[in-house]
Amino acid sequence: MKQPLLLLAFIGFFITASLFFVGGYHAGFYFINQWATAYPEWLWQWLTVLGDERVAFTLMLVLAWRYPQLLWPLLFAAILATLYSRGLKELFDATRPAAVLAADSFQRLGCELRQYSFPSGHSVTAGMVGGVLLLQLRWIEARIALILFVILIGISRIAVGAHWPIDVAAGLSGGFLAAELGARLAARWSAPTLTRRSRRVLLGLAAPMVLSLLVNDGGYPQAALLLQLIGGTAFFYLTLRF
Repeated sequence: MKQPLLLLAFIGFFITASLFFVGGYHAGFYFINQWATAYPEWLWQWLTVLGDERVAFTLMLVLAWRYPQLLWPLLFAAILATLYSRGLKELFDATRPAAVLAADSFQRLGCELRQYSFPSGHSVTAGMVGGVLLLQLRWIEARIALILFVILIGISRIAVGAHWPIDVAAGLSGGFLAAELGARLAARWSAPTLTRRSRRVLLGLAAPMVLSLLVNDGGYPQAALLLQLIGGTAFFYLTLRF
């Protein structure tokens, strides 16, 4: 498969269009949200925080520190993904399930969100980071496992009651597409050399976001421990190499 990200993006946009034209903007929400109640609440909260921009940034920083060749495509992809997510959210300003449905009619975990539903930002982030990593993998089994994991992060946004399925499908598609375009842009321009001084500057700029994982659960209290483990481990790892 020479262009897996383009195929994944196409599939996601096809699902987005199909859901909308067959069942409308809210299509499939109750089915997935109720199905998710069969699994522990902490599981969905753990999965959903992995799409948090702070977690993605922290993981990107650690990966780029260990594998400098990832920094350039990750940077381009992150910029494109941010433009896609923020731009469409402002353009559509769609209401979320909590603003439309009765509180006792669906499962809502964590903080209550009511606006800027389309697309799912967590799904965009998961698709973007997962897409960049996907291009580095050679084993088909590892690729399939990574794709399924990214999809689960997207589904978690429906499970916690924060997004409609259309939001997630469009979010994952946009993230995969951003990763593909980011990789192409990175291949066109040579990456700057990361000196020891530039690494220290990068760590200094990133430190507040990394440390915020230790004190801010992102609205999902059952995932606080996971965020603390990610933030603490990353900060310890990076400090050793400061």
